Amino acid sequence: MIAWIAQVLANPTTERVITALILLNAVTLGLETSPSIMAEWGPALHTLDRLLLGIFAVELLARIAVQRWAFFRDAWNVFDFAVVAIAFLPATGALSVLRALRVLRVLRLITVLPSLKRVVGALVSALPGMGSIALLLLLFLYVGAVVATKLFHGAHPDLFGDLGRSTYTLVQLMTLDGWSAEIVGPVMTTHPYSWLFFLPFVLATAFTVLNLFIGIVVSAMQTEHEKARATQHEEELRSAANDQAMMLAELRALRVEVADMRQSLARQQP
Repeated sequence: MIAWIAQVLANPTTERVITALILLNAVTLGLETSPSIMAEWGPALHTLDRLLLGIFAVELLARIAVQRWAFFRDAWNVFDFAVVAIAFLPATGALSVLRALRVLRVLRLITVLPSLKRVVGALVSALPGMGSIALLLLLFLYVGAVVATKLFHGAHPDLFGDLGRSTYTLVQLMTLDGWSAEIVGPVMTTHPYSWLFFLPFVLATAFTVLNLFIGIVVSAMQTEHEKARATQHEEELRSAANDQAMMLAELRALRVEVADMRQSLARQQP
């Protein structure tokens, strides 16, 4: 029975069916946000949602039955289990917010599609490098906020009145959201040489540090792609080695049969 369940789970058709059901569940959860649709189709959508949840639960139980405790050693399996289990928690009273978390079931697409798993794996592997760059960015923001507060707090207290406001303003400046009309322009009316502060800050943050984030993510994704190609190449070599071993075994068996036939013919000759 367990062998048959494992065979069904390993079937590509099963994976495609689960993917289609996840997409269908995403559509139903989106439709439930429309009051007009819920007024007409609410009971049917709730029934469909419970049916899909039951299918996902059965699939998880089948995988647990096949893999046993090894199921929980895989982080992706634990993620699948968590997003499905959330739907079974009571959604009343203080826990009513958990009802909105049902949409997390859509994230199971990450575990179903290998391409998405590679992207998420690349992002996770890039976190240490991104943390270092985030620390560098915080240092730039802190130093810039202290300097800006001391220079411009008197004339522009709404922008640089204290350390918190200065930090918020510099974050807006870093994202280039209204940086000229709302920040640099007004400050330069009272401090004509303020561009000597703003220009290096923008170059150091918006055009340098933020692009480092992109560089690290691209590098991590390239590494994950190379790992996937290396794994595929190893599987191809292993498959070729197995085929070669089978051919050699067949050749040995054929050689033995030919030798037996020669011996048989030699005995039959007078």
